[in-house]
Amino acid sequence: MGVGKTTIGQELARKLQYGFIDTDAEIEVKYGMKTVDIFSIYGEKDFRKTEREIVMETCQMEGKVISLGGGAFKQEEIRQACLEHGIVVFLDMTWEFWKERISILSPTRPLLQEKSLDDIEKLFNDRQAIYQDHHIRVQIDNLGVDQAVEAIYDELKLR
Repeated sequence: MGVGKTTIGQELARKLQYGFIDTDAEIEVKYGMKTVDIFSIYGEKDFRKTEREIVMETCQMEGKVISLGGGAFKQEEIRQACLEHGIVVFLDMTWEFWKERISILSPTRPLLQEKSLDDIEKLFNDRQAIYQDHHIRVQIDNLGVDQAVEAIYDELKLR
């Protein structure tokens, strides 16, 4: 959540000459509202169900860079489908760098709303375990968008 998956994904897609899909944006289109409102009105359970449907469809497409929402990999079915049908890139950011983004992220991230810094750090750390299933890991603490894209591109060339 909030590491730059969409921005980096869009630039990577451009470099690869692939299409780009942001699954959170697709969910917002389907509901006709922002993610924070979907969580508020329909709840996380409905959001995750729709997320699973969209990811299961998109992860089997070829020639696409797909940005998943930060919590998508919590669903085993999503994680396994992505690992089987695609190349999963983990954009790894340390807590020290990520916590600097909280004030920017909180208004649009339902899971950060009305949470203490300790609660947010626990969420961050809990999610790190689910992100360990990947094909490529890029440490992005000190990288700009172009540098992150180049690092991913270089790893992809090795495959």
